[in-house]
Amino acid sequence: PCEYFAMRQNHTWRIIWDLYRKMRVKYMLLAFDVGNTNIVLGVFEGKKLIQNWRLETDMGKSADEYGMIINQLFSYEGISSKDVSDVIISTVVPSVLFTLQHLSVKYFNRRAIVVGAGVKTGLVIKYDNPKQVGADRVVNAVAALEKYGGPLILVDFGTATTFCAISDKSEYLGGTIAPGVKISSDALFEKTSKLPKVELYEPGHVICKNTIESMQSGLVYGHMGVCDYIINKMKKELMEYCDTDKEPKVVATGGLATMMDSGVDCIDYVDKMLTLEGLQIIYEKNRSKAKAADCMTFREVERR
Repeated sequence: PCEYFAMRQNHTWRIIWDLYRKMRVKYMLLAFDVGNTNIVLGVFEGKKLIQNWRLETDMGKSADEYGMIINQLFSYEGISSKDVSDVIISTVVPSVLFTLQHLSVKYFNRRAIVVGAGVKTGLVIKYDNPKQVGADRVVNAVAALEKYGGPLILVDFGTATTFCAISDKSEYLGGTIAPGVKISSDALFEKTSKLPKVELYEPGHVICKNTIESMQSGLVYGHMGVCDYIINKMKKELMEYCDTDKEPKVVATGGLATMMDSGVDCIDYVDKMLTLEGLQIIYEKNRSKAKAADCMTFREVERR
């Protein structure tokens, strides 16, 4: 009997806590950052990121497969899909977009906001063709401006390494795209007959005594050299454009940001959650639009 009443008491307190949380939180947002290699998703309670996960980007997976994975992640963390009030997606993989839009409607009964044309960001895009700027670069710029202010340089160590210049007037000026460390490593393995696949690891020296360390040295330290040169050159161009002596801040994000930061002096901040936080900021700017949009049901999607 004592165990029974203890269980009932715990169940009652959980119900009370869930009701309190729903009254306290303005919204619960599910954010997707879809890259070529990984999908990073996070759940926000208001402006607070309460949980995040990293999945492999798989263009062959259906909405139901991704839906089951996300439901399992939610269940493990004690999050209810019914509490999700909105969904936002940033993607550089167009073929995955429809899958996630379908998932949003079927599993969360919400029409997702997709970062792209028509979505408010607060940026002035100075690219020759603004549509060519990747959604991830825009989202990162929005978050970095909000957190660190301009002028600044953003470095994203993803499948490709991107360098973006942002003025003090919230202008996205452009940038540079270089092969990522993993792409370079894969190219060495695929295009040569004897070089093996290697772990991306900092060997600690450049006069190496074996093939694996020689490759690791070239990949890691070579990329650090690329970063150092491009960032220093971009600083000069950005300071000239902004007509200021103030040196731009340099913010790094992405999976290898910490490793790269350890070998260069030009990075000021490493911010691993920058993209997810940018999605939350963009959602705030477009929240009224999301509320005004009619909520599509799964049946409506099926009819289309």
